Amino acid sequence: MEFKDLGLLPELERAVLEAGYTRPTPIQAATIPVALTGRDVIGCAQTGTGKTAAFCLPALARAYQASNNEAVLHTLILTPTRELAAQINESLSTYGKHLDLWHTVIFGGVNDKPQIAELKRGVDILVATPGRLLDLMQRKAVSLAHVQLFVLDEADRMLDMGFIHDVKKITQALPQKRQTLFFSATMPTEIRKLAANLVKDAKTIAVDPVSSAVEVVAQNVYFTDKDRKRDLLVHLLEGADFQRVVVFTRTKHGSDRVARHLAKAGKKVAAIHGNKAQNARTRALDGFRNGDIQVLVATDIAARGIDVDDISHVVNFELPNVPETYVHRIGRTGRAGKGGTAISLCDDEERSYLSGIERLTGKRVNVVEQHPFLPVPGRAAPSNPNANDGGARREASRRPVAQGGPRGNGGNGRGGANGRGGGNGRGGAKRPEARGGQRFGGRGSGHKPQGGSRPARPGGGERAAVAARSR
Repeated sequence: MEFKDLGLLPELERAVLEAGYTRPTPIQAATIPVALTGRDVIGCAQTGTGKTAAFCLPALARAYQASNNEAVLHTLILTPTRELAAQINESLSTYGKHLDLWHTVIFGGVNDKPQIAELKRGVDILVATPGRLLDLMQRKAVSLAHVQLFVLDEADRMLDMGFIHDVKKITQALPQKRQTLFFSATMPTEIRKLAANLVKDAKTIAVDPVSSAVEVVAQNVYFTDKDRKRDLLVHLLEGADFQRVVVFTRTKHGSDRVARHLAKAGKKVAAIHGNKAQNARTRALDGFRNGDIQVLVATDIAARGIDVDDISHVVNFELPNVPETYVHRIGRTGRAGKGGTAISLCDDEERSYLSGIERLTGKRVNVVEQHPFLPVPGRAAPSNPNANDGGARREASRRPVAQGGPRGNGGNGRGGANGRGGGNGRGGAKRPEARGGQRFGGRGSGHKPQGGSRPARPGGGERAAVAARSR
């Protein structure tokens, strides 16, 4: 199947081809035709499978069908983090460059005055984070009364970040008659309950089972003591193949501590988490993309905004206590079918977490038995009463590794592309001030009769080349 077989508008098909893509990924092939019919969708796919394009392309098509001479908010895309919001906005620019639509993105951590000014001028598509959108709704700066398509992305992270109550308040302001596209990397019980309250007669699409780890990623675990992890990490980073590395920690303060230790060891490192200012997070991601930074230390929530190709290694400095989070972490490498390596540093207290991960994936993680920072014999027993015995786990690791168990098929394509399109203005009076949002390209003549002219708007919005690819 190719994109031309999905029923997309010619303008969207052309933009995808110009970006260098002809074949949709499994989540795109399954989702786009259903979404174009107006039916609700519940989509579950792991990272790197093209999920963003799976909802951006239908969103653009529906917004175009609903658009008129004046920009009215018909499409709302809600996502948990600033980085994800910016990436989705860039994907809309890439795919919508031949459509005459206005879009913008709003999130916290930056001055809201330009965002409010842009909303007053009118947009067809809005990408937003829950906190800033709810704030502007309460201040009457934005109305959702005319929204026809609602996209909720990364619903599981909305739950993790405590945004579910905000999401419910936002959805209460939406028209009852609407289309909803609900996407999540994982589908725990709480998320299924949320979805049931938001969608009607939805088509459930689960391209990759929740228990599947990325097939192309080599997974290794290093047993060590908790206070030796940072030194072990420095040791590992000396390897020539550790070129672009993401290190995961559980907490914001933990990220900062690890980053400081690596910096003292002479590593080019940056930390990103919710306490960092937006400009600092943007600089860190840009430096990571262009190779100025070798190691990016992140929390799970902040990492949802990391959209960088060719990540060589993912390091679990601390194992997550939710097995599905491990699956999502290691998906940062091995994107689009490329190889990669996931390394876990495991102390005694985390052995039960490792067992849970292995039960979920149905595979044993390979144990690296020889390294300079093995656990020191005679240390105190783990404080976690549910932790597995360390010696038994290491002894068991010497037996042949079981290769059976359920594994899903990871997505092999990307949904995104580089480049951002501008567009020609329409006839009519120009506004005296420049806009901060983006406008797509000129409207095609073969799909919709023109009932007049829409006022041209100066090209004051940012039109720099897109730095990230859609996922």
